[in-house]
Amino acid sequence: MNVVSTEKKPIKIWAEDIEEGALQQAKNVANIPFIFKHVAVMADAHQGYGLPIGGVMATEGTVLPFCVGVDIGCGMIAAKTSIVNVDVEQIKATMGKIREAIPVGFAHHETAQEWDGFDDAPDIRIIQNKLSSARKQLGTLGGGNHFIEIQQDQDGLIWIMVHSGSRNFGYKIAKEYHAKAKALCERWYSDISDPDLSFLPIETREAKEYFEAMNYALSFAYQNRKLMLDRALECFESVVGSGGFVYDNYINIHHNYAAWENHFGKNVIVHRKGATLAREDTIGIIPGSQGTKSYIVQGKGNPQSFNSCSHGAGRRMGRKQATRELDLAAEIKRLDDQGIVHGIRNAKDLDEASGAYKDIDAVMVAQSDLVEIKTELTPLGVIKG
Repeated sequence: MNVVSTEKKPIKIWAEDIEEGALQQAKNVANIPFIFKHVAVMADAHQGYGLPIGGVMATEGTVLPFCVGVDIGCGMIAAKTSIVNVDVEQIKATMGKIREAIPVGFAHHETAQEWDGFDDAPDIRIIQNKLSSARKQLGTLGGGNHFIEIQQDQDGLIWIMVHSGSRNFGYKIAKEYHAKAKALCERWYSDISDPDLSFLPIETREAKEYFEAMNYALSFAYQNRKLMLDRALECFESVVGSGGFVYDNYINIHHNYAAWENHFGKNVIVHRKGATLAREDTIGIIPGSQGTKSYIVQGKGNPQSFNSCSHGAGRRMGRKQATRELDLAAEIKRLDDQGIVHGIRNAKDLDEASGAYKDIDAVMVAQSDLVEIKTELTPLGVIKG
């Protein structure tokens, strides 16, 4: 861990190298008056909006919508099966069935999906306006870096892992309440260096609404991942036959959210934007990029990171840069040589190629004081949103 002490509050950085834009964002955050103790920057950090992705901060009595992110509740779910020794044809067949069962990208289900949570939706305009579409978005992957992977652990057992969030709910909530925060900060002549750091004091009606809407989006995201995992496991079982599928023994975690927590003896609002809870003994998931390992980890409860760790490898290239600069043939060969079934076909797919991401092994070494690796997972088949 490195410490930057040039700002009003220290910045504690686990990244071995951090781009200038992300560092400047961390400095902007460190100069906000209501920041508590310090800013923590995880090993996978890169530039985002307001707070860098891979950033963790605690505030006294305020919430910043863009420091949670526009995909509220984005996170990971993974489950282990008892199946071993699958072959490439079984992986391909399973992936084909998953694509039929789970819409990806902008696609939604044709019919509404069932979830008791729809009956408990809060009476908040942005939630109510999106309920109808959300019923068809539940159990869909989305785009960008969201994925479904078939993986194998060091004991030969097969796992299914899903990365996804709250779909349009999270985006609309983030945009709406950031706009409200920005308008209020302009009205108050708030001294913030970046409009993306606009905030809502917790006693305001807007902050209370945001927290309620955010928590509902978290519940939706949790159920969204669970439904996809169940259906992916069913697809896998239909190909390889029954035996030992674990439907109730899974890990399901968020890495974009804010929550009241107690740190250094004070109740504060911790914002994790692209960061995973790593409280002592908490089991978490840190995925790699397609073509690299992912990890099941156990938190060490390091107070300096506000009990947090990275949420993945972290980008080293922007999407447009990756499309321009990465070599398509080399990226395809990287996956083919490992026997990974993948979907990279042309240059537009390079934005999610392994070469666009940091070295996950270096990221894990950099945060060895935050988590302990429990399970290593090697990808066998990858479906990208």
